[in-house]
Amino acid sequence: MDVKIEQSWKDALKHEFTKPYFLQIATFLKTEKASGKIIYPPGPLIFNAFNQTPFSKVKVVIIGQDPYHGAGQAHGLSFSVQNGIKPPPSLVNIFKEIHSDIGIAMPKEYGNLTSWAQQGILLLNAALTVRANEPFSHAKFGWADFTDAVIKKISDEKKGIVFLLWGKFAQDKQVLIDETKHFVLKAAHPSPFSADKGFFGCKHFSKTNDLLVKQGLQPIDWKLLTP
Repeated sequence: MDVKIEQSWKDALKHEFTKPYFLQIATFLKTEKASGKIIYPPGPLIFNAFNQTPFSKVKVVIIGQDPYHGAGQAHGLSFSVQNGIKPPPSLVNIFKEIHSDIGIAMPKEYGNLTSWAQQGILLLNAALTVRANEPFSHAKFGWADFTDAVIKKISDEKKGIVFLLWGKFAQDKQVLIDETKHFVLKAAHPSPFSADKGFFGCKHFSKTNDLLVKQGLQPIDWKLLTP
């Protein structure tokens, strides 16, 4: 099947696209649409994280769990929302920690993280689609096999990547990462239910930049340029 995804990822993941589980994902999504289900993000944005951050440019990986399931929110980047949508609570807490950590005042009405993705941060959700208003509704239909393969491919073929694992779900992916050649930073999830249990004060944003600079790489500009 022809997957519309950025060419370097198409090359890196070519063996995944022909595996039975991936064909099952495609069949499942077609069935959902045929039965009138609304799916987020829209089709052209399902692989947006890959299209914004080519395989060759990945420096940092932030792992989320599930796309936002409300209208107009999800656009294929973990934790990010489309223009015109106020930042949801977890993203607000991410912005609070950025401000506390490195002093940047973050926007209150804007939560589009595309500029992060374009600097080399792969904003990867474990499931790439969701049914409208039904969280985790697509989580068990093969996406985890695909995104686990993505993490493993990055681990195997690159070095010095900074993985930010927030919360137990993301931390369960640690087994896929070769820590002899990559960096893993762990903290509680930024959700309002857990942010005060170790996300606030984690300083992952300054730590990430320190690790990049030590490798001679350009640090991330965490500031968001609002439209």
